[in-house]
Amino acid sequence: MGAELIAKNQSGATRAPRVLLAASEVIGFAKTGGLADVAGSLPRSLADRGVDVSVIMPLYRAARLGRTPVTPTETTLQVKMGWQTVTGRLWRSTLPDSNVPVWLVEQPDLFDRDDSAAKRGLYQYVDSHGAKVDYSDNGERFVFFCKAVVATLNHIGAMPDVVHCNDWQTGPLPALLQEAAASQGKIAPRTLFTVHNIAYQGWFGRNVFALTDLPDHLFNWRQLECQGQFNMLKAGLVFADWLNTVSPTYAREIQTSYYGNGLEGVLIERRHVLSGIVNGVDYRHWDPAIDPHITAKYTSATVAEGKAKCKAALQQRTGLAPNPGVPLLGVIARLVEQKGIELIVRAADALLAQDVQLAVLGEGDPHWQQEVSKLQHRYPQRVAALIGFDEALAHLIEAGADLFLMPSLYEPSGLNQLYSLRYGTVPIVRTTGGLADTIVDTTEETLANRTATGFRFAAHAPWALRETVEKALFVFRQRPAVWRQIQQTGMACDWSWSRSAAEYERLYRQLAGLRHG
Repeated sequence: MGAELIAKNQSGATRAPRVLLAASEVIGFAKTGGLADVAGSLPRSLADRGVDVSVIMPLYRAARLGRTPVTPTETTLQVKMGWQTVTGRLWRSTLPDSNVPVWLVEQPDLFDRDDSAAKRGLYQYVDSHGAKVDYSDNGERFVFFCKAVVATLNHIGAMPDVVHCNDWQTGPLPALLQEAAASQGKIAPRTLFTVHNIAYQGWFGRNVFALTDLPDHLFNWRQLECQGQFNMLKAGLVFADWLNTVSPTYAREIQTSYYGNGLEGVLIERRHVLSGIVNGVDYRHWDPAIDPHITAKYTSATVAEGKAKCKAALQQRTGLAPNPGVPLLGVIARLVEQKGIELIVRAADALLAQDVQLAVLGEGDPHWQQEVSKLQHRYPQRVAALIGFDEALAHLIEAGADLFLMPSLYEPSGLNQLYSLRYGTVPIVRTTGGLADTIVDTTEETLANRTATGFRFAAHAPWALRETVEKALFVFRQRPAVWRQIQQTGMACDWSWSRSAAEYERLYRQLAGLRHG
């Protein structure tokens, strides 16, 4: 669907759009990453704006046994998958702290796995050698989920105006909706397809394509085939009415060979229906004025005193030397190359020569976990290597650190830089994706107009990170009034989900041809 159809549709009725958001994970039920945060937080803010929104996801064991109650319905789903028919069942719940309906698709053989165990996840398991391995039936699992979503539409009330699909796990859904509507002589709901990270595409053999029961003629290089395989992300990019990603800069970046992961040609061809909306922050959980995880609550008016207390608590908890004057650099990230951990490790000796402390919280690639642990061994009391994840400790690092390092190779949206802004922890970021869209570099001009919120660099190189940290340290040590201004400007920024939801509502209305009242 192009801009012409949107313009034509804008003559439609005035009412709230009806939206079904389909995602493979939703916070409060099951989570591996940022997709779950979006799928759980965005609908709440949409509902606050009057949007008639509901969510659908698979019923994993973690969701069935989790804290949020889920209830079976009487609705069974008969889903044709190639030569066989697979039976599912619909369960129901609501998003935590809201009335937003959540539909969960039960299919025990595909989704009822011990995903709460340390070595198993929603999409992968850890083998005997410590390597993460995709489940061999992931293609079957999520083709079934997509087809179950189509089957569910007749059981959940009024037909949605827009089905909002997310990442490769829902990539076939736009094509399936179009085929189902055409076979019944109906008009399909409009579809929005959001790419949260184009590096994850869902590559499967032609046998998985056969399970979709889509016409064979669609398996060609312009539509569903990619290098001889069925690419589920490409399916969404080709067949959705509108494409979206999680920041305007990332929307531009993925149209290049450097960031497009082989799909840049498709994105360039469809660039007239591609946009970017930065993810939001749930300030109910990430605000130092009300955060129950930190030692001292504070606002922009009391940031100096509050952060000093939190810094002392962080140093004590992590084994860093107690020193209120030393700059403390925080890192919370998956320990993988995408997050720039290589730059941090390679620049560490030069950074630590600047008389700083470093607290790193995360897990990921065993090699980088080991490298971070080696830093702590070389610099006891100056480096804290915190392998794993601890929610309360993540909040304390945001509150207790002076600067936050986020030198990502690529970053579609990013959340920790936004948390850091609210906590007065000045971000140092690489100029890419959502980091470029949310952090204003500190220059004499941005200081003069009071828009500076952090420090940025472009080159993906250790020297660039080191030079930028040195620049930030100079301001921290020699220009305390300027430092306070940068902190307070960042703390005043609004990166809430209400801002993002307003942009999504506008997009839904355009797609559905609905005017504002």
